[in-house]
Amino acid sequence: MPLALLALAVGAFGIGTTEFVMMGLLPDVATDLHVSIPTAGHLVSAYALGVVIGAPLLAAVTARMPRRTVLMLLMALFIVGNALSAFAPGYDSLLAARFLSGLPHGAFFGVGAVVATSLVAPERKARSVSLMFLGLTVANIAGVPAATLMGQNLGWRATFLGVSVIGLAAIASLALLIPRTLPGATPATGLRGELAALRSLPVWLALGTTVAGFGALFSAYSYITSMLTDTAGYADSSVTLLLALFGVGATIGNLLGGRLADHAMRRTLFGGLTSLAVVLALFPLLMRTQWSGALAVVLLGIAAFVAGTPLNLMVMEKASTAPSLASSANQAAFNLANAGGAWIGGLALAAGFGVTSPAVAGAGLAALGLGVAGVAYGVDRRRAPAGFGRERVVAGHVPQTAETAATAVRR
Repeated sequence: MPLALLALAVGAFGIGTTEFVMMGLLPDVATDLHVSIPTAGHLVSAYALGVVIGAPLLAAVTARMPRRTVLMLLMALFIVGNALSAFAPGYDSLLAARFLSGLPHGAFFGVGAVVATSLVAPERKARSVSLMFLGLTVANIAGVPAATLMGQNLGWRATFLGVSVIGLAAIASLALLIPRTLPGATPATGLRGELAALRSLPVWLALGTTVAGFGALFSAYSYITSMLTDTAGYADSSVTLLLALFGVGATIGNLLGGRLADHAMRRTLFGGLTSLAVVLALFPLLMRTQWSGALAVVLLGIAAFVAGTPLNLMVMEKASTAPSLASSANQAAFNLANAGGAWIGGLALAAGFGVTSPAVAGAGLAALGLGVAGVAYGVDRRRAPAGFGRERVVAGHVPQTAETAATAVRR
């Protein structure tokens, strides 16, 4: 694999760290800025809102720029947002800085995924995307705990300064390792071409699969602490280590999903969503003991992230002529899944169905995602040219022209 993927992973590591570290710093931030914990929680929402707005917006306005330049500019905006967070004089200014920090998140992953696939042979595209996202999963194992520990000992402002340093390292890596001319890149189509890609039904079905499928993950993960302490019997002090186990599972699932998706993208997606539904449905049973509760956390990470890479790749393939905006929109879809899944899990709790009920609700969302993926498969089958092999459709490869169909049949 090209060394340039390391530069993308470094950027992903920094972004993953700043996204999730706020959860661990909320008590310190709330105390320092004299606000309540629920009010400080809006800092998490502000970042997510920045991702949802910034992902398609920044991908669209930079559509004609060289992708190496775009990645460096996005990381520069990331550094500015985190530096402003470190020096924010009050709550309102920190809220604005967190929103600014979230703006480049989705566009970086969206454009980065396009760059990653352009650097490798077609049969290694999924693995290249998974290696970029490896930075995000490793951030949950090492980056977030280390940054949280830094904030607790040196003050929360030191954490955001540290994340800014990671951003500087990412810019240096991008400048040194990403080639100025990408060998397999799709020619820039401009804003009109990028927007045209979003008029495709298969693109929207892929985005819908992302929202439902990863909504399943966040329906359970948003309330995982309560499940581990109230049902599995863990002490509060053990939760940080258990969440690191989720990161281990996510890393395993990410690498496994990338390898499997290169062989059969559609089957990997179906398998990941099915596994996610089964794991979540078993949560009420698995959370009865400590050892099985820890196993559930690892399995949750594996199942969810096996599906992550094929979801990213599918959106890009459905918008093959202008993938940057569609891929960035998929990152916005992941954050909508975060908010929507947490909301649905909260409804299950508020209805009095028990501490593990958000996981059961998540199983329903995973089944919904599987259904949307099935509809997308049906649409692909109907759109496949006559004589086009069924096994290629199952794998998620649908040619756009008769010429490419003939090439696929010859293979």
